Amino acid sequence: MKALVLEKAMEIVHREVPDPVLDDDRSVLVRVKAVSICGSDVHGMDGSTGRRIPPIIMGHEAAGVIEKVGKSVRDYKIGDRVTFDSTIYCGECHFCRKGTPNLCDNRRVLGVSCDEYRRDGAFAEYVVVPERILYPIPAKLDFVSAAMTEPLAVGCHAARLGKPDLGESIAVIGAGLIGLLLIQALRANCSGTIVAVDMDEGRLAAAKKYGADVVVKAGPDAAEKVRAVTGRGVDLAFEAVGASAPIATAIDSLRKGGRLVLIGNVSAKVEMPLQKIIARQIQITGSNAIESEYPLALALMESGKVDVKSLVSAVVPLAEGPSWMKRLYDREPGLLKVVLEP
Repeated sequence: MKALVLEKAMEIVHREVPDPVLDDDRSVLVRVKAVSICGSDVHGMDGSTGRRIPPIIMGHEAAGVIEKVGKSVRDYKIGDRVTFDSTIYCGECHFCRKGTPNLCDNRRVLGVSCDEYRRDGAFAEYVVVPERILYPIPAKLDFVSAAMTEPLAVGCHAARLGKPDLGESIAVIGAGLIGLLLIQALRANCSGTIVAVDMDEGRLAAAKKYGADVVVKAGPDAAEKVRAVTGRGVDLAFEAVGASAPIATAIDSLRKGGRLVLIGNVSAKVEMPLQKIIARQIQITGSNAIESEYPLALALMESGKVDVKSLVSAVVPLAEGPSWMKRLYDREPGLLKVVLEP
């Protein structure tokens, strides 16, 4: 089959590789119809994250058609249209039994290669995944939309952890893809004021389009402007970047006793204003991947409450993936989400 292989840092090659084989009797072979490029793939290809050690086939946001099933697969058959979680979990450890597979002790992520494991992903014509992470694609959704289920589910998981009440004020710091999907998910379920903060005017305009009531340009006075919306600060903030400055903005935007959910993961370490956190009794929660939000994400897209297609900047053949990855890495203005079709 053809695949995109990260052969060394910043060098991705479209070439022939062996077809994948089923891991066990409970796995399936999926012919990939659409796979979107995640920011973690873009950040990871230069070697800085340690999560994409070459050689590796990246990609974990995908949808396709089942081509082959293991003999113990019961709920799916050849020809089924499916998408799948990015997390491969064991189903047996303490955390899986508690219903938190995203915290699985034996967790593996598609398209990730690190010191602990290596698992080829979906930047390819075929990918093998276990039955337990599959989800059927509703008839109304096409493959490009279905490939966006994973990032939307990430946003839905963060929203669920934030536990927003109907009328609470909310700030979303970072209006990239996850931030814009999160705003849509929040707008579908919350009646309170939503404030979006970002450096990019285009993304702020998009945030407004997708449900933000107020937009604020990122900068030294951003938190002050957010606090002014309510007079005391917002009840809940989501940080979708993962760096010291936007996290500080998020904390300073909150009222006393406010809640912060951290989603962004660009930086391995960040500075935190500890005294402010303690003195103002700020509650901080980390949001990791997806727990059980895939059905919700699919339902939001199927109902039209969340629009993912308009967030897609380009749909291109898999062979063009290396050039588009470079354009994303260079932060080309106006480029948000690229979907590849093998």
